[in-house]
Amino acid sequence: MRLVLVGPPGAGKGTQAQILSTTLGVPHISTGDLFRAHIGGQTELGREVKQYLDAGQLVPDEVTVNMVRERLDEQDTAAGFLLDGFPRTTAQADVLTGLLDAKGQRLDAVIEFDVPEDVVVERLLARGREDDKEDVIRHRQQVYRSETAPLLAYYRNILVTIDAVGSVQEISERALKALRASE
Repeated sequence: MRLVLVGPPGAGKGTQAQILSTTLGVPHISTGDLFRAHIGGQTELGREVKQYLDAGQLVPDEVTVNMVRERLDEQDTAAGFLLDGFPRTTAQADVLTGLLDAKGQRLDAVIEFDVPEDVVVERLLARGREDDKEDVIRHRQQVYRSETAPLLAYYRNILVTIDAVGSVQEISERALKALRASE
């Protein structure tokens, strides 16, 4: 099964990705993890990512795409994968479609974790991280909505929206039930 997870910061994507990855038997591929692995391994891509991050800049699509392409070429993704953090834009979605087309593959579903903004703000404030101030969190939510709305339209034919309010187990069960129904 080839899946993409989308949802605002604080929606619980990382937690759900780990559960779904284990349950479905496919690797969880997080762009954040890829960045950290390449930086830690001091690869050429890692050095490039580090330069952008150290300068406080966003990592360009081309660099992110190269990391994802390299990861999707690994053997453990042959039977499927779960992407978390990519694609974030329709341009990245076009690239992913091209990468999969070249392998004769396609996405099975895009799971959107739907959470009201006030719930996400409450969750993130409860973490107590220094950068989790309410105005910053609300700004991140606004950026997410503006960037992701076109992506949701792009994937409308394979989009599965999950109510992501409730216990971790309830949300996992909803996601798995929706995936089975979409097959």
